[in-house]
Amino acid sequence: MSKEKLSAKKVEVANEASFVFGKQNYMLMIVGILVIIVGFFLMAGTEDIFNFQKLTLAPILVLVGFVIEIYAIMKK
Repeated sequence: MSKEKLSAKKVEVANEASFVFGKQNYMLMIVGILVIIVGFFLMAGTEDIFNFQKLTLAPILVLVGFVIEIYAIMKK
């Protein structure tokens, strides 16, 4: 095989081994997952279920986490 064919083959193999998302996308995904986990953690518990933390703050954090996840997936 000629050098040109070998280099073209290497480029083709390198393209197949690349990740779907970039580093920034994965970091945003991790941040989104952490925000969702914090939201569910704040929602947990059986004491005083009618307080601000469980009724308002926790669901907002979960929704914000999902928005971050969608942004991380759609970001090019």
